[in-house]
Amino acid sequence: MTLHSDIVQNYSLTGPQSDAPSPSWYRTKVDPAQIRPLMQKSDAKAGRDTVIWLGAMVVFATIGIALWPSWWSLPLWAAYGVLYGSASDSRWHECGHKTAFKTEWMNTVVYHIASFMLMRSPIVWRASHVRHHTDTIVVGKDPEIQAMRPPDLARLMINFLGLIDAYHLGKRMVLHARGKLHPDEEIYVRDQDKSSVFLTARIWIGIYVLVAVTAFTMGSILPFMLIGLPRLYGAWHHIMTGVLQHLGLAENVSDHRLNTRTVLMNPISRFIYLNMNYHVEHHMFTMVPYYNLPALHDLIKHDLPAPEPSILAAFRRLVPVLRKQLQYRDAVIVPDLPSSATPYGPEVEALRPYAV
Repeated sequence: MTLHSDIVQNYSLTGPQSDAPSPSWYRTKVDPAQIRPLMQKSDAKAGRDTVIWLGAMVVFATIGIALWPSWWSLPLWAAYGVLYGSASDSRWHECGHKTAFKTEWMNTVVYHIASFMLMRSPIVWRASHVRHHTDTIVVGKDPEIQAMRPPDLARLMINFLGLIDAYHLGKRMVLHARGKLHPDEEIYVRDQDKSSVFLTARIWIGIYVLVAVTAFTMGSILPFMLIGLPRLYGAWHHIMTGVLQHLGLAENVSDHRLNTRTVLMNPISRFIYLNMNYHVEHHMFTMVPYYNLPALHDLIKHDLPAPEPSILAAFRRLVPVLRKQLQYRDAVIVPDLPSSATPYGPEVEALRPYAV
């Protein structure tokens, strides 16, 4: 393995790779009669999970307010924060795909609620996520690559409190409220959608101003504990699970088995994360709703790398690779395939010398 060069890859969407063709993605062959039932959407299942999510937030917030400012309220706010700042991420994701509910307007309502909690402009981020699936971890094409190589480990750790995300999203909100888009956003946001982006940002800023005025009038940060601050103190779970999706795996490949990771998780994390821990499966078959991903995993696991057995196990394998990338930018995890799987294509041979 050789030291990485001094040439830094251009991750900007306006760089020289912006016009490169999108990959033709490998997909496990399945019987249409088996995959078709898994693509069926359910208002009942998504509605149940949404009621539990929002209902639990109401309960935790109500008790937290009743106990405020006692330290006894701290566990309630911690739980509320995770549901606000982390569970909203997976609801944003699934409803953004329009696969959670069968009824479209239900997806739209939950998507906009979750987008506000995350400070993600709904139209901008829906367009961004389409690009992420079209060009997953393709340098200069994917707007949602979480860490460039070599990775900034301090930045990754600080972001477990949501500080960096919230700072940049706040700046984008102000930019949108001024009637402007970031140059990267200009690439994938349609002209006819721009006015909606700007209007949404102005409404959101109005809400935050109202919260600030209420907090000032009360002489308390309690309003911000309900709206705003949970985006910071509750973000750790969605950051923890999110970095496991692709980090440490291959860039610029056309096989999700090389650039995406499935991790087995405990039931609580799976509820917060809406089964997105089955992430290879999700990228291969994006129209399968989250509640059917475990069944999809069972259907195609013969063709996939073995999942990481836990969140802790996944980090134990990931962290050494990130450290190695500080010296050797091309250090990468190349997951082993079972003997029953279709072998990787020829692109894997370029990764083998750098496999950790």
